[in-house]
Amino acid sequence: MRPLLCLVILAASALAARGQRPYEQDTIATLQGPLHITFIGHAAVMFTWQDRVVHVDPVTREADYATLPKADLVLITHEHRDHLDTLAWRQIRKVSTVIAIPPAGSAMVPEGIVLRNGEVDTLAGFPVEAVPAYNVVHKRSSGEPFHPPGRGNGYVVAFGETRVYIAGDTEDIPEMQELGDITIAFLPMNLPYTMTPEMAANAARMVRPKILYPYHYGNSDVQRLVELLREEKGIEVRIRQMH
Repeated sequence: MRPLLCLVILAASALAARGQRPYEQDTIATLQGPLHITFIGHAAVMFTWQDRVVHVDPVTREADYATLPKADLVLITHEHRDHLDTLAWRQIRKVSTVIAIPPAGSAMVPEGIVLRNGEVDTLAGFPVEAVPAYNVVHKRSSGEPFHPPGRGNGYVVAFGETRVYIAGDTEDIPEMQELGDITIAFLPMNLPYTMTPEMAANAARMVRPKILYPYHYGNSDVQRLVELLREEKGIEVRIRQMH
């Protein structure tokens, strides 16, 4: 067993011993070795690949991050507290950790590398694209979108030839058609802040990932998304515990 995978399994066992739920994991084959995905909860995901660790939107309400593997790369999609948790990213930080953050959250992460929509960089050895994530339909009582254009990021991360799209908090925006070849996509369905099942199905048809994980879905009916995409050839919908 590879040392890092062993560490991930031991960390999951330690969390279970503390009374926290065990985390589901999937392994995806890539040409450069297996990509392990740990579904922590809500918008928090961990990827391990070639002895490197990528954490997305770590928050302490979903895990005791002091027990999880340290990060080579942390991706924070936006500044809302269910995505940006200062304690969580500090618990998984090491000297070499790189943290990507959109401008709106940069004051809370002074060590971070600021990425704006449309910017591309190589962070901790991973090609990373910051892509738009915003609302058009769902708005606050003031009329302002829950997530205004340009404020938050989605990310496309390349694990070798395997490109993973983490959408962040967004609706089915037209920019999704421009992402290119996506192997795995994480699409949010937490109402009223992100997408209805119908919006998520439309987003999936634009992105056309081989594997689709609905995440950050709250009380939304994920089985409705499964039904909407049942006839879409080439898109496998996988449901994991990502409330």
